[in-house]
Amino acid sequence: MLNALSPVVDDLAGQSLTQVGYFHKQRRIRAFVDHYLADEKLRDRLRDLQIQLENPQPRPWKNIDWKAINRDQIIGIAPEIFLSILVGTIDTEAPIRGYTQTSRQYLEKLHPQMARFVGGTVDENSDLLELGLWEKEERQHTPALIKVYTQLTGEKISPNPRTVRGYLPTDDPYEDLYRHGLHRVATEYGATCLYIWLMAHTTGALQDVLEELAQDEINHLTKFWGFGVWAFPDTSMIQIGQTLLKTRSPNYQRNNLLRTLRRMMKTLNWSSWTLSNKVTFIFTFIYAMHRLWNWNNSLTPKYLQGLLGI
Repeated sequence: MLNALSPVVDDLAGQSLTQVGYFHKQRRIRAFVDHYLADEKLRDRLRDLQIQLENPQPRPWKNIDWKAINRDQIIGIAPEIFLSILVGTIDTEAPIRGYTQTSRQYLEKLHPQMARFVGGTVDENSDLLELGLWEKEERQHTPALIKVYTQLTGEKISPNPRTVRGYLPTDDPYEDLYRHGLHRVATEYGATCLYIWLMAHTTGALQDVLEELAQDEINHLTKFWGFGVWAFPDTSMIQIGQTLLKTRSPNYQRNNLLRTLRRMMKTLNWSSWTLSNKVTFIFTFIYAMHRLWNWNNSLTPKYLQGLLGI
């Protein structure tokens, strides 16, 4: 747990929700972002990519006292809204096999090692022979969230997985990977911000679970982001924005950022959030991007080639 936040966490645990103000939550978010998205941590996660490409080993979770999770550990947000966010997150995390195999297919022609990292290996019939490291780590999320939901409500829940858009190649695999990779990074960034925001609204064992989820997402975001800058060194901010905001062609429907945001808002029951929750959530995205962009500016071609080769 972040040492600088320990007194705050201890003070907030079990307190009335009315005692958690907007500026208090904003300070907590800033502290979490500064800690978990610190430059040295991001550099360490990216340096780890080459090691994981050669000898993939899942990141271990710390021990969690699951039975200690309770509703008193939810702060600054109505428990029913927190639970609805939890349900939406479970449904979004559930189809991990679809995510990993789609990404593997976009990568395998251009970078077989990275394809193995995200989606493992398959035989000539496309039957899975080996899980990718990304899937090994991400597939822990849905069971963990279900366990949290059950602990908070006493009820069991089954995921209702969203439909994953599959592999849709064109005759330009490089451009296909660029588009898919940008959306993959955007998804990991959204998950990172969501879990950090939820951490700021929890304490105790509940927060411990969210911390592990956040660290997984940060780990994957960093690796995908760094790999993307290495693979597409001439990309401009204008090109990134245009790619995220448009579909590929009128007769080839493809998710863009606005569609993704609308789906995310519906999944997270955004319409039921208070104004304070909405503003702090948006603040999390802005402040996290500020930290990530500062780190991005250090990803020079020389530095990345030293990590990942020419």
